[in-house]
Amino acid sequence: MNLGAFSISLTVKDIHKSKEFYEALGFETLGGNIEQNWLIIKNGDTVIGLFQAMFDKNILTFNPGWNQNAENLDTFTDVREIQKELKAKGITFQTEADESTEGPAHFTIEDPDGNQILFDQHR
Repeated sequence: MNLGAFSISLTVKDIHKSKEFYEALGFETLGGNIEQNWLIIKNGDTVIGLFQAMFDKNILTFNPGWNQNAENLDTFTDVREIQKELKAKGITFQTEADESTEGPAHFTIEDPDGNQILFDQHR
C-alpha cells in the first residue's frame, strides 16, 4: 500500500513567527497563503504545513497521488482503495471518503495514542 507524500500539519499560534523560525532551520515556502493563515514549507524531502487557527491539534498527512514536491504521480493507490484496505484490517475511521466517487477525497483515522492521520487526495 503506497500512502503517497508525507507531511505533518502543525497548528501554530502565530504563523509569521513560525515561518521565521522554520526559515532559520532552512525551510522554504512551497505553497499556501500566509494571508489565509496557512503555508506549506519544505527542507529537502521534509514537508511541514503551518496552520494558524484551523485545527485543534497536529495532524500527520498522507497525499496519495503526489510526490514530496506536490507533483502528480503517474500511478498511485487511490484514497478509496487505501480506505477499503484499512477497513478490512479493522481500523476505525473518524471520517470516510465516499467510495462511490472518483477524484479528490479524504478520510481521517487516529492512532492508538489519539494522533490524527489525514489521507488527503487532491486529484
